[in-house]
Formats: sequence, structure tokens, C-alpha cells
Amino acid sequence: MKQKIFSMREAVSRFIEDGDSIVMGAALEAAIPFAVGHEIIRQRKKDLTLVGPISDMLFDQVIGSGCVKKVTAAWVGNVIMGVGYNMRRAVEEGVPRKIEVEDYTNFTISLALYAGGLGIPFIPTKSLLGTGMMGEGQPFKEMECPYTKEKLALVPALKPDVTIVQAQRADEEGNTHFWGGSGVTKEAALAAQKLIVVVEEIVSKKVIQRDPNRTLIPGFLVDAVVPEPWGAHPSPMQGYYNRDHEKYMTYHQESKDREGYLNWLKKWVLGVKDRKEYLTLLGDGKMKSLLIKRHRKSLPVDYGY
Repeated sequence: MKQKIFSMREAVSRFIEDGDSIVMGAALEAAIPFAVGHEIIRQRKKDLTLVGPISDMLFDQVIGSGCVKKVTAAWVGNVIMGVGYNMRRAVEEGVPRKIEVEDYTNFTISLALYAGGLGIPFIPTKSLLGTGMMGEGQPFKEMECPYTKEKLALVPALKPDVTIVQAQRADEEGNTHFWGGSGVTKEAALAAQKLIVVVEEIVSKKVIQRDPNRTLIPGFLVDAVVPEPWGAHPSPMQGYYNRDHEKYMTYHQESKDREGYLNWLKKWVLGVKDRKEYLTLLGDGKMKSLLIKRHRKSLPVDYGY
């Protein structure tokens, strides 16, 4: 069996190259792979294209670290507080470098990844017609339907070099269980050339097989499985820990100016060698406060025949 379990450092070093296009945050506001993003920064990857519907503040952090040349997204910022100051500085002032921005809506980036997973060059929609998204310089085109003669907008397929999925658990072959709102996780996984799955825990194949309908991603798609507890913090991971609202609010204040962001970066990313040291810095008290308080167990089902 091909080795698929890697440390975070090994996975980023081996499967993410300078210039790659990377999907992160495909589950929208939850299960955002912050640990991967921080390792990308530590390894000083460069000229990346970040792809995603709602990246939350992870994209802002990677942009502020100078790793990014282009953003293909529907929204970049801080979900709780609004603006992403690093994104704004990069676009308006070229700090730390000028970046290119390709605008999508949440729906059209989902369609683009869906088309990429299907292996087709584009997918039609009506949602863009009559909007500014069809303007010059945008990636979308218009056509007449050969069957009905009505106007359609065309969304080009996105086939990212790497998709990073944050999930609850997987077995050693990469068969991945995910529950809760998954956003466009499945579409992003199918569209990617390489797929990294980061999980709270590695479980046996028997655990996965006992609940096959929860397997969002089959192992044959997966290149690397990274066991990284709390890898999504400060975003939530359903069934494991809640959103750390305080971290979003303090980051908003700390990143308002360039010097403040660099101080944050030195403390929380460059000043720790891995996620274990990050969690030590976070502290046991904070971690305990974020643990699930009210458990809502699903009922068992019968897969017998």
C-alpha cells in the first residue's frame, strides 16, 4: 500500500510547489485549514494562487506573508470583523507585493470547481446575466444555447493544482469522513490535481466502513493524509471544538497596520515550529473553553442486507 500518512511539514514540502494554485477553506466558514496555511508561510512558498469561496482570514494571513501572486475568490476578509487588512494593502498599495484579483461569486466558484471535477471546460448558468460580473476582463463569457436559443453565461472550469481538505477523520488509505456543512469540499477535491487531507484523527478502516455514507472523499483521490489535531483553529470543527471568536477579533486589531501584522506573524506562525508549539502558546485553558459542551450524537443506522 502506498504511504499516505505524512507530517504537516512533509506534506507541504512534498505536495505544494511555488506557483501552485491552491484551494483552502472549501467548507466556507468552518473547517478552514489554518495549520496548513501557517506551514506554507513557514516554508516561504511563493507565487501561489489562492482559490476559494470564503477563505476567512487564512487567505489574508498568507497574502500578508508575501506568498501570493493571485487570488481567485468570492470573498477575502475576516468573517466576524469584515475587512482583511493584508488583502487591502496588497491590492491598494502593493504591500508586501502587488497581487492580481479574479472575482467570482460563491455560486460561480462552486460551478467552476464542479466543472473541473467533471472534466469539462465550462458550465452554463443564468445567474450572471445582466450583472457587472460579465464585464470586460472577467473570465465569464456569454453564448446562445444551441437548443433553446436563450442566452447563457459560461463559467470556465477551475482545476487547482492542490486542494486542501480539513476533516474530522480518515483511515490510513485516505478514506475521509466529514460531517457538518461541507460547502464545496467535494467539488474542490474532485477538481484538484493533488489532494491533501488534514484530520483530527486517524482511525481504522473498520470505523470508516461502518459508516460508508459519511465518506465524503474516497481514498484513491488522496495523496496525503496529515493527522493534525486542532488543525482548523481558530475556525470550528464540528464534533471537536468551536470557533474561537476572540482570535478573530484580536487579529482584526493586530493586523490593522503592517507592523502589527508582522508582530502577530512572528508570535503565532514564525515563532513556533509546528502546530504542537502553536497549541502550547494558545494554552490549555483556551483549548478547554472551546471544546464541545453539548453533544448531539447521531442515531445509528442499519446497513444490513
